Amino acid sequence: MVALGAEPLFEPDVRPEGPRDEDRRRLLGALLAKVELETTAAMRPANEQDEGELLQGWIEQVGPDSVLSANVLINRLQRTGAQLLGLDEDETLPGQAASSMAMAVAGDVFGAHLCFREGDVDGVRLALGRAEASMIEVQQSMHDLRVAIGDAQEEPDR
Repeated sequence: MVALGAEPLFEPDVRPEGPRDEDRRRLLGALLAKVELETTAAMRPANEQDEGELLQGWIEQVGPDSVLSANVLINRLQRTGAQLLGLDEDETLPGQAASSMAMAVAGDVFGAHLCFREGDVDGVRLALGRAEASMIEVQQSMHDLRVAIGDAQEEPDR
């Protein structure tokens, strides 16, 4: 991570000896951020060849159709949803909330699909329940955004 310029800073008073095993997740997050930033910097806007090459490299490492690749995709959707909520610390705006919940819906529906493929009916039910709850939040936040721009009226019982 040092060679990539992605070494996270630890407070010398808190970690005089540097990172420890329990810092692994934070270090992985820093590495992930570095990879995403470098990838973004290397990509030309709307260039399908760049996107294809990036995807090809990913598939070569993970495999085109594996449980691992599916779990990576679900984790990416969940992480994106959480990051969308954290963009504005003062207030979560309706469009931001709707986008975040839409990521949760996508992750949970894909998770339900994977459970179905494995014959895990209880897992399907659990994932679909989470997806349905998130979908309600998406619709409510979209309505709130319409209210904010004057295309709809706020519901009286809210």
